[in-house]
Amino acid sequence: MTGPTGDAWDIAEIIGRFRNASNATLLAITEAGRMVVYKPERGQRPLHDFDCRTLPAREVLTFELAGAAGLDCVPETVPVSGPFGPGSAQVFVEVDEEFDPATLINEADPSLWPIVTLDLVINNADRKAGHVIADDSGRIWCIDHGLALHADPKLRTVMWAFSGQALPGTMVECVRKLEQALGDRLHTRTEELLGGEEADALAARVAALLEDPTHPYPPTDRHPLPWPLW
Repeated sequence: MTGPTGDAWDIAEIIGRFRNASNATLLAITEAGRMVVYKPERGQRPLHDFDCRTLPAREVLTFELAGAAGLDCVPETVPVSGPFGPGSAQVFVEVDEEFDPATLINEADPSLWPIVTLDLVINNADRKAGHVIADDSGRIWCIDHGLALHADPKLRTVMWAFSGQALPGTMVECVRKLEQALGDRLHTRTEELLGGEEADALAARVAALLEDPTHPYPPTDRHPLPWPLW
């Protein structure tokens, strides 16, 4: 993974491991004392359709894209160095254990539109229900974006209740902001992290969503859901 690392973000200590994660996902403390989720490149399992070494970069880029669009639903995520080499670090969110996203997802609750819009932009291949969390203040976040930003259509999501719905005007404005940011700098940033094919595909998805700001229906030529669903 290319891109700058900040000294204050680099990993000072590993304090735990998320046992239910399919790849190496470590709870860590940065040199500045932040509690983060550290995902080293070398801990990612080989995949048939994603270069596993790029998964942390996809996490970082998703955060940057969400921020540029003003969606602000992804915890801060940056490239870091650590005991197991380069990777990504995401601010650890103390979750509300009572929060259950299932009802919001099944009813296509409007509070989920920032996450749903982001998923369309990043071509999220792994939007599980368990990747939608809330903190103790009730703010809703989304996590786990390693399987995103592929150049080929890969959308696999539990959010199909939004199918056929028009994006709210506020979300269209977010996508428009992202289009401008891609023109200014983020296209180059995407090329740096993932390559030109992914960068061009991202720009094309943004343009297509602005032309038709509607959530698509599930595809019939491939599996539309992640597994497991949670």
